[in-house]
Amino acid sequence: MSKLEQIKALRKGQGIQYLLDAAYKIFHNPITMFDTNYTLKAYTDVSSDDPLWNELISTGTFSMETQQFFAKESFIEYVANANKPVILKSSQLKYDRVLGNIFNREHIKVANLVMVWCETTFKAEDTEAFEELTDKITSEIHDDEYFTEYGRAYHESIIIKLLDGVIKDPIIFTDYVQIFYEGFEDYLYVAVVDITRNNLRTESLTTEADHHNRLMYFKNLLKGMYRSFKYAIYSDYIVMVMSSKHKDFYEGIFFDKDNNPFKQNNLFVGISSSFENPYELRNYYNKAVASLKNGIEKKDDQQVFLYQQF
Repeated sequence: MSKLEQIKALRKGQGIQYLLDAAYKIFHNPITMFDTNYTLKAYTDVSSDDPLWNELISTGTFSMETQQFFAKESFIEYVANANKPVILKSSQLKYDRVLGNIFNREHIKVANLVMVWCETTFKAEDTEAFEELTDKITSEIHDDEYFTEYGRAYHESIIIKLLDGVIKDPIIFTDYVQIFYEGFEDYLYVAVVDITRNNLRTESLTTEADHHNRLMYFKNLLKGMYRSFKYAIYSDYIVMVMSSKHKDFYEGIFFDKDNNPFKQNNLFVGISSSFENPYELRNYYNKAVASLKNGIEKKDDQQVFLYQQF
């Protein structure tokens, strides 16, 4: 059997570690899987003299210096823009390696699978077989709630880091933002949703925990209706990042239907002008907040306010 046929024959439902160990016997090269925060998730328990392999296995992650190396070598951009496994080569690497993306059931990239060619040499059939392995693992985690929630939380954490100015240097953080930016290639908009006038508000719901629970409730409600948007809770607002690429955007941008959730629940929305660079998210968030506050002050019975109006 070819390597591809052997990978296809691997049993489903046996877990990630089974797939990695079985694949090692087929490829005869070490394989590891780490999430999009560079945290080690699984690996084949074999020794290697590859420095990056040993760093990841021994520490459970990659140092900032190594992450900077990935960025400077353009590995991050190369991988983020690829829809198939890619071969990584550099004079600074002891061994070449192949890397593929792992997705959760919402098609959010949640991990990387890497095989280091340190024991056997590369053969043409390896890339196709390795791609099948990435598909196998993507299928294996389909019903895994950890990876589903991880993908959702990852996008939220990137939004918060961009808003807080934690992510500033594109050289270091390009991979994080490109994962967040995936599928958002057209013009971006950011919206902030004020829930303080919502119909669920009562005098008995006054604690910080009550307010956070309401924010979570409405964020989940909106996520169910506008699935292509990316969401976070930030500074007492629900933040929605939207792309003009998606159907949801054109159906939702003006939110003028009588049955929309904003009218139904007395929620108020401020929407920024368009932008293209995700590193400018904070500036356009401020515009969305300004449009929201200015719109509410006008008291003209509107609930959705566009930045261009003010």
